[in-house]
Amino acid sequence: MSFFNKILASVGIGAATVDTKLEKDQVVPGEEMKGIVEIRGGNTDQRIDDIYLSVNTQYIKESDDKKYYVTAPIERFRLAAAFTMSANDTREIPFSIKLPLDTPITIGRTKVWVSTGLDIKNAIDPSDKDYLKVLPNALLNGVLNSLSSLGFRLREVECEQASYRIRKRLPFIQEFEFVPIAGYFRGRLDELELVFMPNTQTSADLWFQIDRKARGLGGFLSEALEMDETNVRISITQNDLPTLTNQLESLIKKYA
Repeated sequence: MSFFNKILASVGIGAATVDTKLEKDQVVPGEEMKGIVEIRGGNTDQRIDDIYLSVNTQYIKESDDKKYYVTAPIERFRLAAAFTMSANDTREIPFSIKLPLDTPITIGRTKVWVSTGLDIKNAIDPSDKDYLKVLPNALLNGVLNSLSSLGFRLREVECEQASYRIRKRLPFIQEFEFVPIAGYFRGRLDELELVFMPNTQTSADLWFQIDRKARGLGGFLSEALEMDETNVRISITQNDLPTLTNQLESLIKKYA
């Protein structure tokens, strides 16, 4: 019977299962994320070679003029060394990991989830999936609030494949797309695109693409040649928050 149970377990029937219980599902990049991985043994003893937890998202990749979504691991953590899980036994493994600073926030179409898996040789690896709500840190929140106060409305947020010019650790960036609906920039800009790239909890690089509104024949020609777009990069820290709105206003006005 034991041999028959092993055969069934190898195809996932009566095998060990895994369930991750997060202390909370709302987190900020750079914050400690705590929880417990609960493993329940199946109908037979099984050797667990590895227990891993990975933080994942999806981004848009373009190839041959086609766009499609790709799943990307943001970080992967090994939680325990190999051990044998006895039949019908239960084991809990507590964990505390730091959510990477470059984890995208879950806004717009962006989703972030934690997947937990058991690596079992010659068997289907059981896994678990838990979605996170990733909130902006104080610095990104300050940038978003400043742009809102300048009359910009957030229109779309997507994770997209990053060019090698601005790519860092991950193959994608999170892009925030704004449109001016009030104030000085309404009628002067078509849109404003932002990429927020944190360096630490209190410092970041901001990449802006400022898209000027076409005016007259010359403007329409510039737009057709994509000469109406300007790319600008600045660095900010927590100390800039009190004057950030004025700084961004002055910067964008230079190219509006």
